[in-house]
Amino acid sequence: MSIKIVLADDHSIMREGLRLLIEKHPDLEVVGEADNGRKAVELAHELKPDIVVMDVSMPDLNGMEATRQIVGKVEGVRVVALSMHSGREYVMDMLQAGVSGYILKESCPEELARAIRLVAAGKTCLDPEITGVAIDTAVHPGAGAERPRVEELTSREREVLQLLAEGKTTKQIAGRLFVSTKTIDTHRRQIMKKLNLESLPELTKYAIRAGLTSLEG
Repeated sequence: MSIKIVLADDHSIMREGLRLLIEKHPDLEVVGEADNGRKAVELAHELKPDIVVMDVSMPDLNGMEATRQIVGKVEGVRVVALSMHSGREYVMDMLQAGVSGYILKESCPEELARAIRLVAAGKTCLDPEITGVAIDTAVHPGAGAERPRVEELTSREREVLQLLAEGKTTKQIAGRLFVSTKTIDTHRRQIMKKLNLESLPELTKYAIRAGLTSLEG
């Protein structure tokens, strides 16, 4: 029986390349593709894959939030992060969100296939290049204490913050999340109060520093 996989990456060329590389292995099957985190969550619910290969920086809903929602709500689906980011903040935030593997995009294709198989078997797998980051953080847990703590915000507040940082209007966010504009205004006020911020540019800077969105796309 093949391992069923959903690919989540906002670059179509990357997804096509990943599909071709993965499907060279007879035991691996790509059953769906998503160009943002929200679609990845939907496909996880709909298709019940064994593995979601998740990019970290994506529009609409980033890989960290998408991972939290999948791991927390879709039984039996595990997540492997595939990212260009090797920094402590990205690695640790994704691990805390619930990924079972973290592989860098610069790694060889066989490393991703190996990670998928290990995670599908119930194990964890970290790229050799970032294993030291996880170990160092465990030994020196206070090293990243100066970073903004996204845990201060609720899951919905993090979603709203990302969409605000991406330039969406209150009306657009309300439509995207199926709530009223008044609800979004309330979320925005709560976010600013919790983070002690006073303007949209400050919120945007926070979202980038916290890894909720990226200027790199």
